[in-house]
Amino acid sequence: MDNDTYGTPTRFGYEILRDHVLPSILGPHESDILYWSGKEIARKFPVFIIDELPSFFIEAGWGLLTLEKTTKHEDFYTLKDNSEYMNSQKRTFGLEAGFIAEQYQKINGVLTECFGEAKTNKKDTHIQFHVKWDLKSKI
Repeated sequence: MDNDTYGTPTRFGYEILRDHVLPSILGPHESDILYWSGKEIARKFPVFIIDELPSFFIEAGWGLLTLEKTTKHEDFYTLKDNSEYMNSQKRTFGLEAGFIAEQYQKINGVLTECFGEAKTNKKDTHIQFHVKWDLKSKI
């Protein structure tokens, strides 16, 4: 057998950890802990401009992140995943929200928060992220 047979992580393995192991270990604090973990991941894997976020999400296997709307103090993103594995009805997206919040905060130098919420319509299920910052709260 070659190394690739056993050395390449699978999407299924990721889903087991994300949807079963972490919720079991973290319990009712899962969303909060994952949010702060996402912020820590952002510190270790910084992007240099906000436009790099979608590329990071694809490389990390988190899905297709698309900027939908921008205002003076807010941005709105949609996260889609073409696979049947996006368990959006059960999964918390605190990890991704924390990652986005920290990247914005680092780049813009102002206090930033991000909230993720599953949205379902007739065509698909996707996650909507609402990024909000306070220009008066410098970091």
